[in-house]
Amino acid sequence: MQEPALAIVYLYRLQQQATMDSFVYQSQPQRIIFGTGTLAATGEELSRLGCRRALVLSTPQQAAGAEALAGDLGERCAGTFAKAAMHTPVGVTEEALAVVRAKNADAVVSLGGGSTTGLGKAIALRTDLPQIVIPTTYAGSEATPILGETAAGRKTTQRTPKVLPEVVLYDVELTLTLPVALSVTSGLNAIAHAVEARYARERNPLISLLALEAVRALSFGLERIVTAPRDRLARSDALYGAWAAGTCLGSVGMALHHKICHVLGGTFDLPHAETHAVILPHAAAYNDAAAAEQLAPLAAMLGASTAGVGLYDLSRKLGAPQTLAGIGMKRGDLDRAADEIVASPYWNPRPVERGAIRELLEDAFVGKRPEPE
Repeated sequence: MQEPALAIVYLYRLQQQATMDSFVYQSQPQRIIFGTGTLAATGEELSRLGCRRALVLSTPQQAAGAEALAGDLGERCAGTFAKAAMHTPVGVTEEALAVVRAKNADAVVSLGGGSTTGLGKAIALRTDLPQIVIPTTYAGSEATPILGETAAGRKTTQRTPKVLPEVVLYDVELTLTLPVALSVTSGLNAIAHAVEARYARERNPLISLLALEAVRALSFGLERIVTAPRDRLARSDALYGAWAAGTCLGSVGMALHHKICHVLGGTFDLPHAETHAVILPHAAAYNDAAAAEQLAPLAAMLGASTAGVGLYDLSRKLGAPQTLAGIGMKRGDLDRAADEIVASPYWNPRPVERGAIRELLEDAFVGKRPEPE
């Protein structure tokens, strides 16, 4: 991202906002440790929390990393549980809770992406155990008091301080081997948090600026990661951007984009990050006119006429998936998805209307480039 583009954003804000709107801002009580090699601080942070028997969580794919961390923690570790899954199935949580009780764990350490973080949050909701999260992707959920869980084919979300992790250890070293494709989709997922924060009903000046910074850092970092996956500066930018985007999501409400993704993921079992990547430009395009003042700075930053167009072109440049068809959605399910989205919509700057939502889903299904109005 070029500095002149960033200057445009701030000039735009000065021109458009002569008077400050009223707002409410609730900060999050969370300890953030960012750097390289911060994984080594896990034991020290457990001691600071007064914990002696942590259960280390991961997905099956990251079980080796969980075992290695357990070995490093030694007596501070009660064991590992490597069955975290997408969309936080309640059945997996119940299985993990049995292990927590059997091993008398007094904390959870979540090593991985959004799936593992979600499992740690689900355990904390039911036990009040403290959490340390060590992200290995750009999901950003570690910075939020939000939990989404899936049961009987339906995903529900809640916001409560009980699930906010006490400590997050961001270690750039852990992201160097994150595959490019996953880096891109995970990063676009984080960008979605920032985009919706720009027009959220609870938006405030601090989060609005942080959202722009998140998009700047992520888009700049992801573009370099595609050509140089082990570029430490690019990885640092992307991880920093993910924290900023997650902080945005944790401070304000969600809107249409997240509602669509929760339905598509929870009901149709579409892959989480890929779904966010596909839906992002279309949800932004849906709101471009209704939230023009909030989204115009993003469009300027991306060098596009609208935010929807800019995000679509960024996604294509990064090589992200751009069609729902390509990530497993069936055309025959689009009507049902539209019905579920409008049945209980989240607040959104533009009314959530069934016909318009069905058209949005069709565009996303085939990967149509948004048309600037």
